[in-house]
Amino acid sequence: MPTPAPAADVLWRPAPGRIADAHLTRFAAEVGARTGLDLGDYAALHAWSLREPGTFWREVARYADLRWEPGTVTIERPGQLPGAAFFPDARLNFAANLLVRDDDGEALVFRGEDGSRRVLTWRELGAEVARIADGLRACGVGRGDRVAALLPNVPEAIIAMLAAASIGAVFTACSPDFGAAGAIDRFGQVGPRVLFATDGYRYAGRAIDTRATIAAIAAALPEIERIVVVPFPGLPHAAGDDRREVDWERFGSPDQTLVFEPLPFNTPLWILYSSGTTGKPKCIVHGAGGTLLQHRKEHLLHVDLRAGERFFYFTTCGWMMWNWLATGLATGATLVLFDGAPMHPDPLALWRIAAEERVGVFGASARYLAAVEKSGCRPRREVDLAALRTVLSTGSPLLPEQYDYVYREVGADLHLASISGGTDIVSCFVLGCPTLPVHRGEIQVAGLGMDVRVVDEHGAAITSERGELICAAPFPTVPLGFWNDPDGSRLRAAYFERFPGLWHHGDFAERTATGFRIHGRSDAVLNPGGVRIGTAEIYRQVERLGEVLESLAVGQDWQGDVRVILFVRLREGVALTDALTRRIRDAIRTGASPRHVPAHVIAVADLPRTRSGKLAELAVRDVIHGRSVGNVEALANPEVLALFRDLPALRVAP
Repeated sequence: MPTPAPAADVLWRPAPGRIADAHLTRFAAEVGARTGLDLGDYAALHAWSLREPGTFWREVARYADLRWEPGTVTIERPGQLPGAAFFPDARLNFAANLLVRDDDGEALVFRGEDGSRRVLTWRELGAEVARIADGLRACGVGRGDRVAALLPNVPEAIIAMLAAASIGAVFTACSPDFGAAGAIDRFGQVGPRVLFATDGYRYAGRAIDTRATIAAIAAALPEIERIVVVPFPGLPHAAGDDRREVDWERFGSPDQTLVFEPLPFNTPLWILYSSGTTGKPKCIVHGAGGTLLQHRKEHLLHVDLRAGERFFYFTTCGWMMWNWLATGLATGATLVLFDGAPMHPDPLALWRIAAEERVGVFGASARYLAAVEKSGCRPRREVDLAALRTVLSTGSPLLPEQYDYVYREVGADLHLASISGGTDIVSCFVLGCPTLPVHRGEIQVAGLGMDVRVVDEHGAAITSERGELICAAPFPTVPLGFWNDPDGSRLRAAYFERFPGLWHHGDFAERTATGFRIHGRSDAVLNPGGVRIGTAEIYRQVERLGEVLESLAVGQDWQGDVRVILFVRLREGVALTDALTRRIRDAIRTGASPRHVPAHVIAVADLPRTRSGKLAELAVRDVIHGRSVGNVEALANPEVLALFRDLPALRVAP
């Protein structure tokens, strides 16, 4: 048996009152009363959710008060992965389950990086969704048709998504920073009939005109029948010369009644895209019912989100966290939307918004939290975060030092939940538990109903060792499929080929006595001397040094083996001296192992990252080996790849 973590590793324990009041506690008590089981312990509740999946998911639907016709079948082909179908004869409408209020309370609050603020009440949100749905119907859009959006994280994106969902259309989105080529790579595969697009946006204090992008997309995708232009506030607006264009305010008729089409549970809802760093992005189709049920479970039971609470996540429309945030409306929460640079005009920017809007649940990427820490920002000492009770982090592993930072400089009595899943499942495999302690550097639990394991190369479950993260049983957010993959062969190859019958997620992970650790993506794992090393293990040691802002490690093929190469981005004014290089190597040797020590440490001005902020390790690995990068349009800053080409240090021994 693994040794329990020492008490010193516990950074937070929920107060008894918070435990008693948690949705999770209430849910367990209600289910226990109906089944006669003692489910007060999370481990017991999780084990029951795997043992009786049909009952568990129906109980989630009941507790979440889904607006649906539940049907009689819970799971069809329950032993097949892939192949199982949840609630095959149920009917619901996703939008109807999000528009749960019709009053003057605030549904959406938008905050721009320039200080602008817009508010939509629940009544106004419903009216706008009805108007835009009317416009879509007038265009002939119906069930199964695709509706695309090239929009910032503004209320219009939420409205367009809900309008499409209300009539059974399939919604797909990119943020405008994808540019024309990135949007065409994605939208061009799915054939949208209507495109919602902004004519501009702001980033880091700069106004960016996107009218040329709209024109390029329109020219490349003649199947688009209507382009609805959303003027971005404060930017000059001029109508384009494309006859398909119409302004947002003129699309649809006002004073419409909301109509929600009752649809099969597994109706396609969203098409999301893989990062596309190794080729054209995969078009992942997610179902309405599975997405709704899974998100409701996560928001209520794992985040403990409350009606009327302010819910914020720093995201763009091109990242799955936008979809996850949007479903927060189903709880009756107020969504706080932000678009712009998160560190503009200073590192306190998002925390200032959190204070002013009295945000209760604040989410961001682990990279953002690391950047704020490196900046020296101390939010709890500079703004009033009294309303804040939960901080969520995802996108990459949250290092133990960032746990320390949040509890030291953001709030001592916070539920800090590192969560991990992906676009592939538009939800989480491992995430937080509001009734359990937070251990330094660990994700708390596997999600309820998710049979998550860490396995060795043979598929055998392991504990306290690094291995592959898998899920061994069906769950509601297994994708309906990939677009244009009629026989499902590409889907099976992506997730089920390595371990037949198991979902192979591609994370290099570890199950501990008290939770989980993610050590990076499996395809980015380093393999010097045949020893598998997760890149996060190196980043943890390097990025605790004050001189290093961030780092990126790759494996270089060298003399029949693989050697570790470490690239570092340093603070302004800091040079990579021999002394600093020795300190970096010593930190890695002492904190990790001699196997982790890089053959070369190389300073670069910037590191490439995907548009959701993740480091593009595979792209760098391809560049240093002289290979072409599959799809540079997937990168937010592809120009920095030039910094890694033909480096003299990579042609010599250390």
